[in-house]
Amino acid sequence: MIDEVMFMRHGRTSFNLERRLQGQIDIPLDIVGQWQVDMSGYTLAQRFYWAKASNIARHPDRLPQPTDPDVRRSDIEEYRKSPAARRRIVVVSSDLFRAQQTAHAFADPLGLDVTLDERLRERDFGKWEGMTREEIQSKYPEGYRSWKAHDGGEREYGVETRSDLGARGAQTILSYCNDPQYMDEPTTLFVVSHGSWIAATIGNLMGLPDNKLDNLTGMRNAFWSRLEPRYNANGTQFTLTEYDKGPDIADTVDWENGPDYLRNPDMPMWKPLN
Repeated sequence: MIDEVMFMRHGRTSFNLERRLQGQIDIPLDIVGQWQVDMSGYTLAQRFYWAKASNIARHPDRLPQPTDPDVRRSDIEEYRKSPAARRRIVVVSSDLFRAQQTAHAFADPLGLDVTLDERLRERDFGKWEGMTREEIQSKYPEGYRSWKAHDGGEREYGVETRSDLGARGAQTILSYCNDPQYMDEPTTLFVVSHGSWIAATIGNLMGLPDNKLDNLTGMRNAFWSRLEPRYNANGTQFTLTEYDKGPDIADTVDWENGPDYLRNPDMPMWKPLN
C-alpha cells in the first residue's frame, strides 16, 4: 500500500519571475528553474536511490549489459534479492510542461517512468491567468478584495476556489491510496505538481479549514513536502512529516535567482512580496 506521499513543486518559470498567475497556462521552466529542479532532483535521487535497484529488479532489460559474449554479465539476481526490490515508487506529474520537466529531473537519473495526470494541474485562475496581482487589483478591485479576504468573489472571474482546489487534490491523492494495484507492497507515491495545488491539497488531507490554510506557507520552487498516510476503519489519516524542504545548496546560494553563472545582465532579480 502507499505509505509515503512526496510532493514536489516545479521549478521557476518566467511567470514566477514576473509574479504572474500561471494557473493552467503551459509555461516551461527558465534557466534558473532548470537548475533548481536539477539540484533538488539530484538530492532526492540520492535519498530514493533504492528505487533504481527496485526498478531494475522489475525491469531487467533496463540494466545495461556488455555486448561482448565473452564478458561476464551483471547478475540480475542481486537486484531481485535486495531489500530494495520489496518496495516500489510511482512517479506521477501534472501534465503541464513545467511539472513534466521537474518530474524528469528526479525520475530520469533513477530510470523511472513518469505518468501524467491532468488532475494534478495548478489552480485554474480563469480570467486572471497571466496577470500580476497589481494588474488584478487595478482592473478588478472588488474581486481582488474578496479573493484576498477569502470571501469567494474570485468565482465571478472563473477562478477555482481554494476549497475546490483542495478537494480536487485530496480526491486525487486518495484515489491513488485506495487503488487496488498499489495494495500488494509498500509504495512511495511521488507527486510533481504546483504550489497552490500542493498547499491546498495538503491542507485538505490534514483536515485544515479554509481559513487556516494560510498557516501553510507557500512552497518554494522545486521544494518538497511529505505525508504519511495511515489506514483504519474510519478512512485514511495523514501525518505531515516534512513541509517546504529543499536541498542543502538552497542555504548557500540565492535559490530564487540561481548562481551567478546562470544570470545574464538583462535578467531581472526575483524579489519576495512585501
